[in-house]
Amino acid sequence: ADRSFGAVTPGSQMQAPQPRRPLRALFVHSRFPSRFEHLAPALAERVGVQVVTMGEADAPRLPGVRQHLHYAPPRPTPDQTHTYLKPLDAAVRRGQAAASRMIEARDKEGLAPNIVICPAGSGEALYVKDIFPQARVLQLCDGYEDGQDPASGPAPSTDTRARLRTRNAAQLLALEAADWGFAPTEWQRGRYPDWARRRITTIPEGIDTARCTPRANLPFRTPAGREFRKGDKVISFAARNLEPHGGIGPFLGALALMQKEHPDLQAVVVGDGNIPHGAKPDSLDLSRIHLTGALPQDSLHALFRVTAAHIHLTEPPTLSRSVLEAMACGAVVVASDTPPVTEAIAHGENGLLVPFGDTAAIARAVLGVVADPDGHAHLAEAGRQTIIARHDLYGICLPRQLELIERVAAGHVAEQE
Repeated sequence: ADRSFGAVTPGSQMQAPQPRRPLRALFVHSRFPSRFEHLAPALAERVGVQVVTMGEADAPRLPGVRQHLHYAPPRPTPDQTHTYLKPLDAAVRRGQAAASRMIEARDKEGLAPNIVICPAGSGEALYVKDIFPQARVLQLCDGYEDGQDPASGPAPSTDTRARLRTRNAAQLLALEAADWGFAPTEWQRGRYPDWARRRITTIPEGIDTARCTPRANLPFRTPAGREFRKGDKVISFAARNLEPHGGIGPFLGALALMQKEHPDLQAVVVGDGNIPHGAKPDSLDLSRIHLTGALPQDSLHALFRVTAAHIHLTEPPTLSRSVLEAMACGAVVVASDTPPVTEAIAHGENGLLVPFGDTAAIARAVLGVVADPDGHAHLAEAGRQTIIARHDLYGICLPRQLELIERVAAGHVAEQE
């Protein structure tokens, strides 16, 4: 079933719901603007809408946003806290900090939202209904963990499952008080319990396809000054943090094999942090690896335009924004055959899929692309067309998010199967 807009109340299918006006929206995210960078100003552009935002720090005033409120970051969870309870403790502390600022703004500044948009899992949403009981609450749902990750490795231990069950407590408390939610992939939506899933709409991550676009003859320069151009024997790997679940181990294992076969191959690795201990094979030639740390968006896009192949290896639970941007920029993507990656990439159609931990298969696939770029160019073109058709920020995703906000605010949503 098409869950792009969520279910609607009987009789409303043939016409758009009467929008709620005035609409007073509050966006809350500890790292605002984060995932709401485009959505908040797009909503603020609408007639009769006022938008206020909130986060743990000051943020640049987004176009049309009336006011940005910030609250002090919560104190760290004490070391002696039970391991299972640390995520819940952190969420409660963040929820309290956000709630205190909401109460202050309500009582002293007249803050009275009739819809609040916030993440479900990190604590900001916990006490919204207690402060604004008449407001509708729409939550971003993308981090429920059920221990059923189908990637490589042994089945989770009982201890791991127990830890994950407890970790979900804050999110379940927040969802119980939510009116609706939205998830970026159907796989992420499907992990939630049935009672919550029926009130979650799937809306894909939006990509600015005008900004993320192929551009010929423009180089990429590493922070150290090394320059690469389209046609060079260079591959890329990107992750927010260079952690095991982001695939850095399998990538480096495959890279060691590729370096033996291809003595001129260079690799650019993007991501915060250091390579984890034990992830570097002894045979790896570090002189041909360019660690950049996190890159500005324009630099990252420049890398995607020149790379011979972009490698994306991830265990669940998320579909990285970077792999979607790589596809939009015209890169040939070699990715792990894991959900939710498989919602965006079909093997041999718009990219190549490989088993997450199979270093030999990863190396074969990447070297095949490097050796025959023309023979794989159709994958790059199809990848970009996939992003335009399913993930275009301004043509598809933002309009769907805005319509969902209007429907939730007006009460025109109903539970779905």
